[in-house]
Amino acid sequence: MKLFVFRNNTIERFFPKKYLFSGYDDVSYVPLDVDGYVWFYQLPVKYEVDSIVDELDGYTQKLQFILPQIGSKLVVSFTIDIIYSTKFIDSDHRLNDAVLRYNNFLYSLEKENENVKVVDICDFTRQYSWQDLIDWRFYFISQMGLNPRLSEPFQSWWLKKLDSIALRRKKCLVIDLDNTLWGGVLGEDGVNGIKIGGDYPGKAFLYFQEALLELNKQGVILTICSKNNEQDVIEAWENNPFLVLRREHFAAYRINWNDKATNIKELADELNIGLDSFVFVDDNPTERELIKQVLPMVEVPEFPTQPYELPVFFKNLVDSFFKVYSLTEEDVKKTEQYKANAARNQAQSNFADFGMFLESLDLQLTIEPANDFNIPRIAQMTQKTNQFNLTTKRYTDINIRQFINEGWKIWCLSVADKFGDNGITGCLMFNGYGIDTLLLSCRILGKGIETAFVKTVMSLLLEDGIKNLRAVYLPTKKNSQVKDFYDRCGFDLVSESETGEREYQISLNADKLNIDKYYHIIIK
Repeated sequence: MKLFVFRNNTIERFFPKKYLFSGYDDVSYVPLDVDGYVWFYQLPVKYEVDSIVDELDGYTQKLQFILPQIGSKLVVSFTIDIIYSTKFIDSDHRLNDAVLRYNNFLYSLEKENENVKVVDICDFTRQYSWQDLIDWRFYFISQMGLNPRLSEPFQSWWLKKLDSIALRRKKCLVIDLDNTLWGGVLGEDGVNGIKIGGDYPGKAFLYFQEALLELNKQGVILTICSKNNEQDVIEAWENNPFLVLRREHFAAYRINWNDKATNIKELADELNIGLDSFVFVDDNPTERELIKQVLPMVEVPEFPTQPYELPVFFKNLVDSFFKVYSLTEEDVKKTEQYKANAARNQAQSNFADFGMFLESLDLQLTIEPANDFNIPRIAQMTQKTNQFNLTTKRYTDINIRQFINEGWKIWCLSVADKFGDNGITGCLMFNGYGIDTLLLSCRILGKGIETAFVKTVMSLLLEDGIKNLRAVYLPTKKNSQVKDFYDRCGFDLVSESETGEREYQISLNADKLNIDKYYHIIIK
């Protein structure tokens, strides 16, 4: 993503090389051939407070000047932190008030403009002392407002912020039990002997479980991978009154004596999500090393050696892997949706005929155009969906709103059945010429829903007078399973490149768009 940065100091080395930069405190030029903009102004180093306050008020006016020129493109605005100031009178709060007023102005812009996102610079600066944040030699020589030695950690932090804005994060946390979720070994200490709650170290593990429960409420799937007797763990869930996390909070678990790499692979298959969506937490360094070696796509953070370090570990865990700018409704329902999927798989084993199984599910497919409510979820799916994704193009909510303004037709798919509601799990984007994006969440695949969805949308296009439709398949390392999807839907192959890219077309005909009776289609 190519971004243009408005700034009042030298900050080039803190951002990727492909970024473009304004002159110092210069808003006279607003390039339009970029993907978005960054507003990164820092507090001037002065000693006369009224002068600083006037400059801060001027920053708000400058930002208001450029926003209409930017239109609907992404704008990431940094708050301001007081890194260095000399306060002569303790009761003089003018500078603090001005900074608070400026930052609140940014948050108000965010509420009023869907393309404006605010990043709190204090998330970064609070990690350092003010002496570490400024190198006065570089400040006076090159007007560099941040210490150049911090450029690498800043870039790493900034890229994580962009992932958060794009709603990209890991999906699943795999957790060990003994000396990880509680102190002690269940098989040796017994249900009432493990350390949870009460005095230290039990209190530290209690806090950790409370934190993980809140993480689960924010849409992160919790699973267990533990070498234990399953019945002992079930007994602990049922009888230990101090456990915060119980059986119902975990979407799946493997509690046995098999190697943990095999168990994690099985969890990935059961949940139908990629191994690169997993983070593995275990107190045992040998187990961590096994996963690093055998499953390098799984993230394996270092677990603290002392329980009192768990709060710091948890914060780093969230910041590194699970922080997201905003939540969708589907995020909040993640655990229940994956549990329901397991129940579906179990129910399927009771039917010899697949058609009878589909009919028994009472499948409800709701297809509706993109709107203010579902656009964030559509954007999130483009960022995260890899396997059933014909083009794997990544879009933000701002991109999608632009497409709609340009006349694109965008639909999303919600799927529900007797086991529960999967929420919004599919998307198709028509750019006026052909299908730009077609994707579905892996957890609804295997029931023919993808074909019913595409045929329904093609029927809608036919009703709008579209006679011919084009589509492309762009191969990636992860989407080979959909290589021939358009062939199966009746499209004609027009061309195929040496790299595997395929172009298709189809003449829309209502007779070819019949949908099996198993699918109850609701069009909004």
